[in-house]
Amino acid sequence: MSSSLQTLMARNKISCLIFISSVLVLTHSADNFSAEMPQTVTALTGSCVQIPCAFNISNFEDKRKRANSVHRIWLKNISQYANQNSFIAFNSSKNIINGFSDIQMTGDLSKMNCTTIFYNIMKNHSDRYYFRLEMEPNVFRATFNPSTDSSQKTVRIHVTDSPQPLELKPSGLQYVMEGTTVNLSCSAEAPCPRQPPTISWSNIPESADISTQLQEKPDKTQSVVSYVTFKASYKDHRKNITCAATYPRNTPDVSTVKSTVTLKVLFPPKETYFTLTSVGNNVTLTCKSKASPSTDLNYTWYKFGVEMPIAWGKKLHLTESQHQTGSYYCIAQNKYGKQSSEEARRTAERQSGRSRQVIYGCTGGLLVFVLLSAVFFYRRRTKVLKQANVIGSDQAEDKMMDIYANNATVLGMNDKKKETGDLHYGEIDFSKLQRGHKTREHLNTGLETEYSELQVTERTRQIKGAQQTDIIYAQVQKK
Repeated sequence: MSSSLQTLMARNKISCLIFISSVLVLTHSADNFSAEMPQTVTALTGSCVQIPCAFNISNFEDKRKRANSVHRIWLKNISQYANQNSFIAFNSSKNIINGFSDIQMTGDLSKMNCTTIFYNIMKNHSDRYYFRLEMEPNVFRATFNPSTDSSQKTVRIHVTDSPQPLELKPSGLQYVMEGTTVNLSCSAEAPCPRQPPTISWSNIPESADISTQLQEKPDKTQSVVSYVTFKASYKDHRKNITCAATYPRNTPDVSTVKSTVTLKVLFPPKETYFTLTSVGNNVTLTCKSKASPSTDLNYTWYKFGVEMPIAWGKKLHLTESQHQTGSYYCIAQNKYGKQSSEEARRTAERQSGRSRQVIYGCTGGLLVFVLLSAVFFYRRRTKVLKQANVIGSDQAEDKMMDIYANNATVLGMNDKKKETGDLHYGEIDFSKLQRGHKTREHLNTGLETEYSELQVTERTRQIKGAQQTDIIYAQVQKK
């Protein structure tokens, strides 16, 4: 074979190799694809779990236009679709759902979003899951992240019976200065955004501002975050502020997880006052105050009218004569400030003054009640006595009328006065004489003259041989 022929054959061989390499490069470039999803998602039994998923395929729009149908598939445990041991949890082409009550693809496929929600998660659902896409007829078929080296890029669902711990910031023991703004945040995982946990706070001031929102994390999973803001007060010192997250789920009981932060508020002395105790002729004054820190709290005693301190320490011992001849007060101090017990004592005096006013008012009211009661019983007794006098007067009046009736002047039929020394007895009917209130009025108005009709039966006189009944009138004068 001539050298020229060998040279030509070598050139053709090289050209063929270059062509084949070019085709292989173009084919690999055409099938370039990848998917992004969290490495692990923790789900709560009885709830749902959302798998954030996004994929990328070269020339996706061109492939989608050429495809007659696009099928989305989720494989469990094994990434090989054709493997006889593969478990197909979801296949949109045949509407297949295996091992789950429901699976929904919520992502927009046109935007290469493969986000999926698995409902009613149980413990046996814990496993690794692979996403597969098929564009038919024979446009694109691939399972994302199937290789052993990149298997950690696919998602693993981890199912637990208890929620994940909360993330409370700041946590533990927190030092804050009185009057400064306290900012607390509490974050709870939301593996099922359609059933997010509810966050609540306890032992926070009434003036605290609370805001809660659903946030997306860098790996596309979501969480519920609640923020609390308030001004620190010395009354918040040593408070245990608790954040609690409650998860709803399809079980008889809900799940709640809590986290606590303890505040240590730094402040100068507050509510400074002193107490007094006496033993025999000696008196001891004890100064008390609230402060933080309290380890460096010191006390100084003063006497009113004297500029220089008279003693140091929490207690002041006085003799009886010293206590009776002077007034004293204490000052509590730490590195953040000081406070005198004088103000607290004046407050106590004002409170005792108000107490005295209340006592005086109650005593005065009681005296008025007693006086009114005495006047009432006095008037009632006077009224009873008057009624008794009226009854006595009425009885006396009856007796006087009997006297006047028995000494009455008898008028004859010829209208001539005839004095008689004989005693005449007659029947007197008092049923028509009205007494009571009218009689008392007559007694009050002075002398009155009333006429009563008296029936007298004459027993000694006989006119024309027959018993006659005369009607006479007796004039009764009452005094």
